[in-house]
Amino acid sequence: MNRPLIRTLLVDDEMLARLAIRQALAAHDDVAIVGECANAGEARQAIEALEPDLLFLDIRMPGMDGFKLLHGMKRGNLPMVVFATAYGQHALRAFDANAIDYVLKPIDQERFDQAMARVRRHWHGLQVTSAVSSTTAPAPAASPYLQRLSVQQGEHIRVVAANDIDWIRADGNYVHIHAGTATYLHRESLRHLLGVLDPGRFLRIHRGIAVNVERIREVHPLFQGSAEVVLQDGTRLSLSRRFRAQARRALGMA
Repeated sequence: MNRPLIRTLLVDDEMLARLAIRQALAAHDDVAIVGECANAGEARQAIEALEPDLLFLDIRMPGMDGFKLLHGMKRGNLPMVVFATAYGQHALRAFDANAIDYVLKPIDQERFDQAMARVRRHWHGLQVTSAVSSTTAPAPAASPYLQRLSVQQGEHIRVVAANDIDWIRADGNYVHIHAGTATYLHRESLRHLLGVLDPGRFLRIHRGIAVNVERIREVHPLFQGSAEVVLQDGTRLSLSRRFRAQARRALGMA
Protein backbone atom coordinates (compact mmCIF):
# COMPACT_ATOMS: atom_id res chain seq x y z
CA MET A 1 0.00 0.00 0.00
CA ASN A 2 1.38 3.41 -0.94
CA ARG A 3 2.09 5.66 2.00
CA PRO A 4 0.67 9.17 1.74
CA LEU A 5 3.11 11.83 0.62
CA ILE A 6 3.67 14.98 2.65
CA ARG A 7 2.51 17.62 0.17
CA THR A 8 4.81 20.59 0.62
CA LEU A 9 4.74 24.25 -0.43
CA LEU A 10 7.87 26.45 -0.46
CA VAL A 11 7.45 30.17 0.31
CA ASP A 12 10.49 32.44 -0.03
CA ASP A 13 11.10 35.57 -2.09
CA GLU A 14 14.60 34.33 -3.03
CA MET A 15 14.74 31.71 -5.76
CA LEU A 16 18.12 30.38 -4.55
CA ALA A 17 16.70 29.89 -1.06
CA ARG A 18 13.82 27.84 -2.50
CA LEU A 19 16.33 25.83 -4.51
CA ALA A 20 18.36 25.11 -1.34
CA ILE A 21 15.25 23.73 0.39
CA ARG A 22 14.43 21.64 -2.69
CA GLN A 23 17.91 20.16 -2.58
CA ALA A 24 17.62 19.44 1.14
CA LEU A 25 14.25 17.76 0.58
CA ALA A 26 15.71 15.49 -2.12
CA ALA A 27 16.81 13.11 0.64
CA HIS A 28 13.21 12.68 1.82
CA ASP A 29 11.25 10.49 -0.58
CA ASP A 30 7.98 10.82 1.34
CA VAL A 31 7.72 14.51 0.39
CA ALA A 32 6.08 15.91 -2.76
CA ILE A 33 6.74 19.58 -3.54
CA VAL A 34 3.42 20.86 -4.88
CA GLY A 35 4.45 24.47 -5.48
CA GLU A 36 6.66 27.47 -4.84
CA CYS A 37 5.66 31.03 -3.97
CA ALA A 38 7.72 34.21 -3.93
CA ASN A 39 5.52 36.23 -1.54
CA ALA A 40 2.78 35.91 1.05
CA GLY A 41 0.00 36.91 -1.34
CA GLU A 42 0.85 34.06 -3.71
CA ALA A 43 1.23 31.73 -0.72
CA ARG A 44 -2.26 32.50 0.60
CA GLN A 45 -3.80 31.64 -2.77
CA ALA A 46 -1.67 28.51 -3.16
CA ILE A 47 -2.54 27.25 0.34
CA GLU A 48 -6.24 27.60 -0.41
CA ALA A 49 -5.96 25.98 -3.84
CA LEU A 50 -3.41 23.24 -3.15
CA GLU A 51 -4.13 22.47 0.53
CA PRO A 52 -0.53 21.45 1.32
CA ASP A 53 0.36 19.44 4.41
CA LEU A 54 3.61 21.28 5.07
CA LEU A 55 4.80 24.85 4.55
CA PHE A 56 8.45 25.92 4.46
CA LEU A 57 8.06 29.62 5.17
CA ASP A 58 10.49 32.54 5.08
CA ILE A 59 9.88 35.31 7.61
CA ARG A 60 11.14 38.49 5.93
CA MET A 61 9.46 38.95 2.57
CA PRO A 62 8.34 42.08 0.71
CA GLY A 63 4.77 43.22 1.35
CA MET A 64 3.83 40.83 4.14
CA ASP A 65 6.07 38.73 6.37
CA GLY A 66 5.52 35.09 7.24
CA PHE A 67 3.99 35.81 10.66
CA LYS A 68 1.35 38.12 9.19
CA LEU A 69 0.51 35.49 6.59
CA LEU A 70 -0.21 32.92 9.30
CA HIS A 71 -2.04 35.41 11.51
CA GLY A 72 -4.42 36.26 8.68
CA MET A 73 -5.46 32.68 8.03
CA LYS A 74 -7.94 30.46 9.86
CA ARG A 75 -6.13 28.17 12.27
CA GLY A 76 -8.00 25.08 11.10
CA ASN A 77 -6.82 25.65 7.53
CA LEU A 78 -3.12 25.93 8.29
CA PRO A 79 -0.65 23.25 7.25
CA MET A 80 2.31 22.25 9.36
CA VAL A 81 4.87 25.09 9.29
CA VAL A 82 8.66 25.07 9.34
CA PHE A 83 10.21 28.53 9.25
CA ALA A 84 13.38 28.83 7.15
CA THR A 85 15.12 32.15 7.66
CA ALA A 86 18.49 33.84 8.01
CA TYR A 87 17.42 35.59 11.24
CA GLY A 88 17.77 33.60 14.44
CA GLN A 89 16.16 36.22 16.67
CA HIS A 90 12.67 35.19 15.56
CA ALA A 91 12.85 31.64 16.93
CA LEU A 92 10.70 32.17 20.04
CA ARG A 93 8.05 34.00 18.07
CA ALA A 94 8.05 31.18 15.52
CA PHE A 95 7.22 28.59 18.14
CA ASP A 96 4.55 30.89 19.56
CA ALA A 97 3.03 30.66 16.09
CA ASN A 98 2.87 26.86 16.55
CA ALA A 99 5.64 26.15 14.05
CA ILE A 100 6.93 22.58 13.97
CA ASP A 101 10.52 23.79 13.71
CA TYR A 102 12.79 26.68 12.76
CA VAL A 103 15.85 26.22 10.53
CA LEU A 104 18.45 28.82 9.70
CA LYS A 105 19.94 29.69 6.33
CA PRO A 106 22.24 28.63 4.86
CA ILE A 107 20.61 25.21 5.20
CA ASP A 108 22.60 22.61 7.12
CA GLN A 109 21.47 19.16 5.95
CA GLU A 110 21.86 17.48 9.34
CA ARG A 111 19.82 20.17 11.09
CA PHE A 112 17.28 20.11 8.25
CA ASP A 113 16.88 16.34 8.61
CA GLN A 114 16.20 16.81 12.32
CA ALA A 115 13.43 19.26 11.45
CA MET A 116 11.97 16.75 8.99
CA ALA A 117 12.01 14.08 11.69
CA ARG A 118 9.87 16.38 13.85
CA VAL A 119 7.57 17.05 10.91
CA ARG A 120 7.21 13.32 10.30
CA ARG A 121 6.35 12.57 13.93
CA HIS A 122 3.70 15.29 13.91
CA TRP A 123 2.39 14.12 10.53
CA HIS A 124 2.03 10.54 11.71
CA GLY A 125 0.23 11.76 14.82
CA LEU A 126 -2.23 13.67 12.65
CA GLN A 127 -2.86 10.56 10.56
CA VAL A 128 -3.53 8.41 13.64
CA THR A 129 -5.80 11.04 15.19
CA SER A 130 -7.77 11.33 11.99
CA ALA A 131 -8.25 7.57 11.78
CA VAL A 132 -9.28 7.17 15.43
CA SER A 133 -11.68 10.12 15.43
CA SER A 134 -13.66 8.79 12.48
CA THR A 135 -16.78 7.18 14.01
CA THR A 136 -18.95 7.17 10.87
CA ALA A 137 -18.65 4.98 7.81
CA PRO A 138 -15.19 5.47 6.33
CA ALA A 139 -15.01 8.09 3.62
CA PRO A 140 -13.38 7.20 0.31
CA ALA A 141 -9.62 7.29 0.69
CA ALA A 142 -8.03 10.48 -0.54
CA SER A 143 -5.85 9.95 -3.57
CA PRO A 144 -2.14 9.76 -2.69
CA TYR A 145 -1.37 11.41 -6.03
CA LEU A 146 -1.24 15.09 -6.91
CA GLN A 147 -4.56 16.53 -8.00
CA ARG A 148 -3.11 19.98 -8.72
CA LEU A 149 0.30 21.51 -9.10
CA SER A 150 1.48 25.10 -9.16
CA VAL A 151 3.80 26.37 -11.87
CA GLN A 152 5.63 29.66 -12.15
CA GLN A 153 4.23 31.89 -14.89
CA GLY A 154 6.15 35.14 -15.03
CA GLU A 155 5.75 36.78 -11.63
CA HIS A 156 2.69 34.71 -10.78
CA ILE A 157 1.86 31.16 -9.73
CA ARG A 158 -0.57 29.26 -11.95
CA VAL A 159 -2.46 26.32 -10.42
CA VAL A 160 -2.98 23.56 -12.99
CA ALA A 161 -5.32 20.63 -12.34
CA ALA A 162 -3.70 17.28 -13.11
CA ASN A 163 -6.77 16.30 -15.12
CA ASP A 164 -6.19 19.31 -17.42
CA ILE A 165 -2.71 18.19 -18.44
CA ASP A 166 -2.54 16.72 -21.96
CA TRP A 167 1.09 15.68 -22.12
CA ILE A 168 4.48 16.40 -20.59
CA ARG A 169 7.91 16.64 -22.20
CA ALA A 170 11.20 16.42 -20.30
CA ASP A 171 13.86 19.10 -20.68
CA GLY A 172 16.73 18.25 -18.33
CA ASN A 173 15.67 19.12 -14.78
CA TYR A 174 12.59 20.87 -16.15
CA VAL A 175 9.43 19.74 -17.89
CA HIS A 176 7.15 21.41 -20.42
CA ILE A 177 3.55 20.84 -19.33
CA HIS A 178 1.02 21.05 -22.17
CA ALA A 179 -2.54 21.82 -21.05
CA GLY A 180 -4.94 22.87 -23.77
CA THR A 181 -3.45 25.78 -25.69
CA ALA A 182 -1.04 26.65 -22.85
CA THR A 183 2.46 25.32 -22.20
CA TYR A 184 4.16 25.79 -18.82
CA LEU A 185 7.83 25.38 -17.96
CA HIS A 186 8.04 23.70 -14.55
CA ARG A 187 11.16 23.03 -12.49
CA GLU A 188 10.78 19.32 -11.85
CA SER A 189 12.26 16.25 -13.48
CA LEU A 190 9.88 14.04 -15.45
CA ARG A 191 10.88 11.06 -13.34
CA HIS A 192 9.96 12.77 -10.08
CA LEU A 193 6.76 14.26 -11.47
CA LEU A 194 5.56 10.86 -12.67
CA GLY A 195 6.25 9.55 -9.16
CA VAL A 196 3.57 11.85 -7.71
CA LEU A 197 1.04 11.81 -10.56
CA ASP A 198 -1.55 9.03 -10.91
CA PRO A 199 0.09 6.20 -12.94
CA GLY A 200 -3.39 5.10 -13.98
CA ARG A 201 -3.79 8.39 -15.83
CA PHE A 202 -0.30 9.39 -16.95
CA LEU A 203 1.53 6.98 -19.25
CA ARG A 204 5.18 7.23 -20.20
CA ILE A 205 5.46 6.59 -23.93
CA HIS A 206 9.02 7.73 -24.50
CA ARG A 207 12.13 8.38 -22.43
CA GLY A 208 11.20 12.07 -22.34
CA ILE A 209 7.43 12.07 -22.88
CA ALA A 210 4.39 11.20 -20.75
CA VAL A 211 0.79 11.57 -21.84
CA ASN A 212 -2.62 11.71 -20.18
CA VAL A 213 -4.25 8.48 -21.41
CA GLU A 214 -7.63 10.23 -21.56
CA ARG A 215 -6.25 12.43 -24.37
CA ILE A 216 -5.14 9.56 -26.62
CA ARG A 217 -7.28 9.23 -29.75
CA GLU A 218 -5.30 6.83 -31.94
CA VAL A 219 -2.15 4.73 -32.01
CA HIS A 220 -0.43 4.21 -35.39
CA PRO A 221 2.09 1.32 -35.62
CA LEU A 222 5.32 2.22 -37.41
CA PHE A 223 8.45 0.29 -38.33
CA GLN A 224 10.60 -1.89 -36.05
CA GLY A 225 8.18 -1.92 -33.12
CA SER A 226 7.82 1.82 -32.68
CA ALA A 227 4.51 3.66 -33.02
CA GLU A 228 2.92 7.08 -33.05
CA VAL A 229 0.32 8.32 -30.55
CA VAL A 230 -2.24 10.84 -31.77
CA LEU A 231 -3.99 13.00 -29.17
CA GLN A 232 -7.50 14.41 -29.31
CA ASP A 233 -6.18 17.78 -30.54
CA GLY A 234 -4.13 16.16 -33.30
CA THR A 235 -0.76 16.31 -31.53
CA ARG A 236 1.46 13.45 -32.69
CA LEU A 237 3.93 11.90 -30.23
CA SER A 238 6.42 9.11 -30.58
CA LEU A 239 5.73 5.83 -28.74
CA SER A 240 9.10 4.16 -28.41
CA ARG A 241 9.58 0.42 -28.59
CA ARG A 242 10.79 0.38 -24.98
CA PHE A 243 7.42 1.59 -23.66
CA ARG A 244 5.11 -0.12 -26.16
CA ALA A 245 4.23 -3.15 -23.98
CA GLN A 246 3.31 -0.84 -21.10
CA ALA A 247 1.15 1.25 -23.45
CA ARG A 248 -0.62 -1.83 -24.81
CA ARG A 249 -1.65 -2.83 -21.28
CA ALA A 250 -2.76 0.68 -20.34
CA LEU A 251 -4.80 1.16 -23.50
CA GLY A 252 -6.26 -2.35 -23.70
CA MET A 253 -4.59 -3.05 -27.03
CA ALA A 254 -4.66 -6.66 -28.22
